[in-house]
Amino acid sequence: MRSLLQSVRRDWQRRHLRDADYAFLFDAAPPDEYVSLDCETTNLDPRRAELLAIAAVRVRGRRILASERLVLPVQPEGNIDRAGIAIHAIRQQDAANGLSPRDALAQLLRFIGPRPVIGYYLEFDLAVIDRYLRPWLGIGLPNRRIEVSALYYDRHVSAYRPEVDLSLSAMLRGLALPDLGRHDPLNDALMAALIYLKLSQPGVPAQS
Repeated sequence: MRSLLQSVRRDWQRRHLRDADYAFLFDAAPPDEYVSLDCETTNLDPRRAELLAIAAVRVRGRRILASERLVLPVQPEGNIDRAGIAIHAIRQQDAANGLSPRDALAQLLRFIGPRPVIGYYLEFDLAVIDRYLRPWLGIGLPNRRIEVSALYYDRHVSAYRPEVDLSLSAMLRGLALPDLGRHDPLNDALMAALIYLKLSQPGVPAQS
């Protein structure tokens, strides 16, 4: 049933895509390739948050392709609130020379292509991205979405352990993975990719 609903959703999105230049988003994804994604935003409300930075890195098979990455500063139209600065340390003046959101997202879409997207609490990042995309393309990002906290939960929850700590630090500790430093979008994208690889296949993931 779930796969049927996903198929219906993608068919609807394909029909409602306003710009044929982005029809490649509906192509078949390259085998065993993914893109891990993270964004920094002006605040934590997905209804009004603006993009400040986007980072993405490709994953192929068991490897994180660190050389195939995208890091884009974005200039917001509004102000960055104090809570946001406390989290990501990006000030208004730091973002002044960033790309426009549309230019940044155009680069991101071409980098992602039709590949599935990996992330940690991806729902927030894609809610912000989709808010930019819909007035332009008529649709949100159609790619399959892989939430690493959901994978971790499914792997660790049981009748004997009904509650699982899904904080990033707890997941990294539980999987014996390195903490690369939080609230840097590239680091966050890399850590989500590491978690995905550790949970999806046995053994320690390799990084290039």
